[in-house]
Amino acid sequence: MLYSYKHSFSGFSAKLNSSQASALAKMEEVISVFRSKTLQLHTTRSWDFLGLPLISSSTSTASAAASPLQLAYGQDVIVGVFDTGIWPESESFREEPHMRPIPSTWKGKCVKGEMFEPAKACNRKLIGARYYLEGFEEDYGPLNTSGNPEFRSARDFLGHGTHTASTAVGSVVKNNASFYGFAEGTARGGAPKARLAVYKVCWGKNYSSRCNGADILAAFDDALHDGVHVISASIGSRPPLIPLFESEGAEAAIGSFHAMQLGVSVVFSAGNEGPDPSQVTNVAPWSLCVAASSIDRMFPTRILLDNKLSIMGEGLITTPIKAKLADASVFFNNGVCTSRNWKEPKSAQGRVILCFSVIGPYDIGEAEVAAKLANASALIFVEPMSREIGADIIPSVHVNLEQGTRILNYLTESPTKPVVQIEASKTIIGKSPAPRVAYFSSRGPSSLTPDILKPDISAPGMNILAAWPNQTSPTLRRDDNRSVNWNFQSGTSMSCPHVSGVVALIKSAHPNWSPAAIKSAIMTTAYTKDTSFDTILADGPMKASDPFDLGAGHIDPIKALDPGLVYDMKTSDYVQFLCNIGYTQEQINMIVLCPSGTDTSCPRVPKSNANVNYPSITVSNLQSAVTIKRTMRNVGENKNAIYFGTISEPDGVEVVIWPRVLVFSWFKAENTYYVTLKPQKKSQGRYDFGEIVWSDGFHRVRSPLVVCVNTTQDSNASKNLSYM
Repeated sequence: MLYSYKHSFSGFSAKLNSSQASALAKMEEVISVFRSKTLQLHTTRSWDFLGLPLISSSTSTASAAASPLQLAYGQDVIVGVFDTGIWPESESFREEPHMRPIPSTWKGKCVKGEMFEPAKACNRKLIGARYYLEGFEEDYGPLNTSGNPEFRSARDFLGHGTHTASTAVGSVVKNNASFYGFAEGTARGGAPKARLAVYKVCWGKNYSSRCNGADILAAFDDALHDGVHVISASIGSRPPLIPLFESEGAEAAIGSFHAMQLGVSVVFSAGNEGPDPSQVTNVAPWSLCVAASSIDRMFPTRILLDNKLSIMGEGLITTPIKAKLADASVFFNNGVCTSRNWKEPKSAQGRVILCFSVIGPYDIGEAEVAAKLANASALIFVEPMSREIGADIIPSVHVNLEQGTRILNYLTESPTKPVVQIEASKTIIGKSPAPRVAYFSSRGPSSLTPDILKPDISAPGMNILAAWPNQTSPTLRRDDNRSVNWNFQSGTSMSCPHVSGVVALIKSAHPNWSPAAIKSAIMTTAYTKDTSFDTILADGPMKASDPFDLGAGHIDPIKALDPGLVYDMKTSDYVQFLCNIGYTQEQINMIVLCPSGTDTSCPRVPKSNANVNYPSITVSNLQSAVTIKRTMRNVGENKNAIYFGTISEPDGVEVVIWPRVLVFSWFKAENTYYVTLKPQKKSQGRYDFGEIVWSDGFHRVRSPLVVCVNTTQDSNASKNLSYM
């Protein structure tokens, strides 16, 4: 046996043969038996961009502190981070001044391990640190710490966990954060006064992470017993998605379901498989699923050819470069900039190589390795659109396809080899429209639960600067000997802890709110316009974003603290969801904690999950008129409030809400309204988008409306569903 899960749910992880597993699965007391699956891992400016700017803590311009909201809230909220561990010496994890003692409710501990002494590593900020190896070692054998740098402890080598933890709850580090001078400023997490507990569930294998499902479930079991309030987990598996509780890869859904029952919010990353549709992961309705977007910070880098042609790319160039420009085909077969295509031993010394990603294709990492192998001075990397930047192993500048084509045409038409000058990069803030949905961010609709909108929300996840282990190179390459305390990373792994930090602030301000109420506050206050007041752009298809790109919108921490109204859900609401997707009452009784206190009965006729009291409304198969129910609770200061409803209809759908006015009072904190959707066009398989907004003149409570009209197919071919 590897683990016995006994604190928050009942189960175990063990090594079984197929006959034993089959016999166990047939037992009435067993919900499911599945093979443990390996999952994947998915700020100086970002918090300013989110409306939590720095304030001066004195008359000195050299000192700064977190914003008033970050100072007012977060104290004694405990955030558990499931990741690759922690680098405890980072300034991000030192105690905040005047930090109170560790909350008496905390039952966790700091576990001793390799290069991890609890007395030195842990404090009033970092109050817990555990690590889980049994599942990993069962899959990959004993942890090899010699040829494969890792620590048999909660100490982080890969850097991912240190980065995400500091983004969520890192302490204020004044004017001392930058990557070789870029993005310089004061770093802090979203909730710098919150406490941190680290659960190392992901391990390095050949410089790549592996997160075993059995280890993740063990971490959930401990974290919920320890007393965390928020769990941040930037992990997930790629589609095809499996049933939520039934097979390998279900550990995240199981753990987060039990967390919800105990009032613990769980935040997951949406995945990095964009921009193709239906790639979103972590789609359970009881957790938050976060897409990634950009912030308004750029690193413009000027490229000058023969003092005639000027191109503005983006990079992290610290020292100006002057060299001859060369096409990739000179040094690489067919112009494909990869190591295996290098025309060895042809040297590119004194040359800047122009590489096109579309010839291959290949990514920037492969091109950098190849250019360095050829001994080039620098690399100009051309891709269809500007993507994220990060630490490089050779000076690199990113340009888009139009810019790259201009450079190539100049090179082709030039009678001599052009001289290219690359100027040092700069850090520029506020000059570009933001946010934009990151091209890599996994999109909806959910392939498992199409009547639940996923992702839920978007948050900064591109070019995020955060803490980094100073014994780990910024590129995670063996031949990179640089040491940094801060590093750039991109991914929904970075957007997830931004939301976790905001959840910690909300939990501190409203300790009695349920995870569903907190999610509702975040979703219904999100915005969909960028800094130029245009619709947020979705990188990849380069179109106006829709709810499948960014969920309800981009997170607004300040408004989320005072949403006005919330859509709340209890365990019984999720029971109905489970009924709708095919679980029996007997199975649900074994999933739900203390089922005797919760109605676990299922209706005879399955309903659509469009009726789940979710902050967004999604109907994935509208064939005829249907009516959907929603209930809202007034959480604003004014208990006597009147909210008026307005509708933006999806194309080809008539939408009626009743009543159009919701009146709240001291005696009536909740109100129910009904939405009737009626198709008005012939269509099949096409999603259209709208919204329903409730406003009292101060609050604006917005719910995305996502509808797929299917009126051209045989209505008998689809299952009749009751929406009431």
